[in-house]
Amino acid sequence: MAFEAPTRLVRALGESVREADDGWLDALPQLLETAVSEGGLTVERLLLRGARGGLVALVRAAAAPPAPPNLAPPGSRPAAEAAALTHWDGHGAARLLTPADQAASGMLLERLHADMSVRSLPEAKSMLEAAGALRRLWVEPPAFPFETVAERTGRQAEAMRAGLTPGDPVEPLVTEALAARDELLAAPPQERLLHGTFRQSKVLSAERMPWLAVGPDPVVGECAFDLARLVRDRVEDVVGSPSGSSITRRRVKRLAESLDVDATRLRGWTLFRAVESGVRARRVGRVADSELLLEFAAWL
Repeated sequence: MAFEAPTRLVRALGESVREADDGWLDALPQLLETAVSEGGLTVERLLLRGARGGLVALVRAAAAPPAPPNLAPPGSRPAAEAAALTHWDGHGAARLLTPADQAASGMLLERLHADMSVRSLPEAKSMLEAAGALRRLWVEPPAFPFETVAERTGRQAEAMRAGLTPGDPVEPLVTEALAARDELLAAPPQERLLHGTFRQSKVLSAERMPWLAVGPDPVVGECAFDLARLVRDRVEDVVGSPSGSSITRRRVKRLAESLDVDATRLRGWTLFRAVESGVRARRVGRVADSELLLEFAAWL
């Protein structure tokens, strides 16, 4: 079974601050063939759009509806993803169809409409539907050693500092983002199970519910951290608008109010996450993306 790894997946691996793929990409065809043969499945097609966290393929079993298996790369956390999906049990997220303890060799998930995310809706409607999906995921975490927001952002903060050079023009923004992180972590308001990498494209149309979330990189911490990534969705449209700074501030206010999240804390986590993504994009040569993200961050 020969194929080329999705471009978005290759790029995502190159940007990760976790371990390198170490030959995993070259072994993907054999890994997929092994996974489907052991499960008695037939591959219908690969999903190339949105494949940043692993390889996703649509498969069919002889006596079951088609479903997508996800093969996760080294450095990812398939056990954590499986634990979160098991805990949510289809409430707000795609249902896991295989035992959680088999996640390392690939996860079989409920099949959704992979080509229809809430991002396809008009912006106001897409934000409303995405926020509703996210709210359902914020529950008490189960007894599993999930990474915490403090741990994840600590690793990211180290990479941000390491990427600075004397006189770097982004240093003031990085300093502000790091200070915001320190202040936010000093008094977190609650601990919830979070999606971890939530955005509009992670919410897909489904059969048993209108919209379900997919692709979590779960983390435990405050809800404002999860919501912060949604604030900057469609960032290219926001930055391209003559009233981009006003749109940004209104988004923070409206999303905070709609999900009962403190607006000041949401603004702080949005700042940190936007600057971290911008610095990381610059580090791997995605200059245009970096400029968009850092300009957006400067408006917060």
